[in-house]
Amino acid sequence: MIPPVLLSELLANGCMTARGRELDHRPAVKIFDPSGSATWLLTEVSPANLKIAFGLCDLGQGCPELGYVDISELAATRTRFGLLLEIDRHFRPTKTLSEYASEARRKGRIIA
Repeated sequence: MIPPVLLSELLANGCMTARGRELDHRPAVKIFDPSGSATWLLTEVSPANLKIAFGLCDLGQGCPELGYVDISELAATRTRFGLLLEIDRHFRPTKTLSEYASEARRKGRIIA
């Protein structure tokens, strides 16, 4: 689901975290529901398991939260109209993940 160039950026961030360098990364990937309001901003994948990503997750119910997500589950998810989730290829992060998270908590959804 995630193009190799973006996956390598997620992995580089995950390797820094695994080495104990807890940085507030900018999201590398934005995944969204083309027929709804669910959005994921991902910053890193686990070097031990490339299926597990960390980021800001918003299922469109007004409660965005930081957490882990299984990328293979996202790739298999179908929307209410039977569409697959999409990667926003035009997404260019302007803030760190904590800044997106803080704004999302205030507004009840991810603004990206």
